[in-house]
Amino acid sequence: MRKKTIEDIDVSGRRILLRADLNVPLNDEGKVADDTRIRSTLPTIEYLLAQKASVVLMSHLDRPKGEVVESLRLNSVADDLGELLGIEVRKLDHVVGGEVERVCDKMSHGDVVMLENLRFDPGETSNDPVLAASLARLGEIYVDDAFGASHRAHASTVGVAELLPAVAGLLMEKELVTLEGLLNNPARPFVAVLGGSKIGDKLKVLKCFMQLVDVLLIGGGMCYTIMKAQGLKIGDSIFEEEMIPEVEEVIEHAKKARAELLLPEDLVIAETFDEAANTRLVDKEDIPAHWQGLDIGPRTIEKYVGRIDEAETIFWNGPMGVFEWAPFAEGTRRVGEAIAASPAVSVAGGGDTIAAIKMYGLEEGFTHISTGGGAAMELLEGESLPGVEVLQDIDT
Repeated sequence: MRKKTIEDIDVSGRRILLRADLNVPLNDEGKVADDTRIRSTLPTIEYLLAQKASVVLMSHLDRPKGEVVESLRLNSVADDLGELLGIEVRKLDHVVGGEVERVCDKMSHGDVVMLENLRFDPGETSNDPVLAASLARLGEIYVDDAFGASHRAHASTVGVAELLPAVAGLLMEKELVTLEGLLNNPARPFVAVLGGSKIGDKLKVLKCFMQLVDVLLIGGGMCYTIMKAQGLKIGDSIFEEEMIPEVEEVIEHAKKARAELLLPEDLVIAETFDEAANTRLVDKEDIPAHWQGLDIGPRTIEKYVGRIDEAETIFWNGPMGVFEWAPFAEGTRRVGEAIAASPAVSVAGGGDTIAAIKMYGLEEGFTHISTGGGAAMELLEGESLPGVEVLQDIDT
């Protein structure tokens, strides 16, 4: 990684403006339902506090679209973080302003203050220079630990980084080193497992992986668009009509690509999209009219697991079926278990993928679970990330 981190500069005794990705799910009572992202940024915060720095923490939560939404305040996030750190995290009621500046100016070494939800301010997503300047006044050094937001050119990820000395946090460093390692020097065989409902979301990375990986295992709803493009009957299975021409090009390209592209050979189908629906196991050519595929079948599972067992590097993004429903969970569960059991370097990303990993208790089996689904995919597609590009380069 060619970007400076908090370990490359002197942060001792300084006031740090830290951008974290604390966009966590809340339960019906407004409490944090999953603190994974909060825990992921603890090493950075703890390092800064050990250096006797003070930390002004900022994050977004959901998409309030520039308006104050009471249920999306960061109070519960601050409480959760405080419990994990064992100190008080003072939560402020505004993003910027005179009172915020007065509180930050009075901070002592070891203090942690959290700003209100950044996206309550409409200037955040538009990278408003006035908001960026107001945020910059709150710190002496900018640290970006929000890999999950690094693909967005927002005031808190780009605008403020242009006004202060800007470096990466430890989580950002880990994400970049791990994902760039997949692109630059993966151990082989390199197996990529791609699933999820929409192929449009993964078409760019699919094209990139054609030349990068050795084996591509495809599942989830996205496989039905490919099958449709191959001329197969898919019943009422989900597919993207508008993507057919591009998928046809991918199929043709796959004939000459490095990667071996594998699609399901058999499928678990349902009469309706319902957990209690009638189900059948069929070959991929035999989906009847008005039925829909909701999981990969046992032959496909065994074949995919066999390829995973041979891998030295594995990347997984997207479930193999509707894993939230027990009748259609076997494909995702077995694939996840195989990856977790493998001694290979294993990297996973994407919200549904992480949810499945947690559901089956497989977290410890992965080398790295990325906190940034969209950012990770864009990086693997070869795109530059605005929130990374703006950080200081390591001197060469």
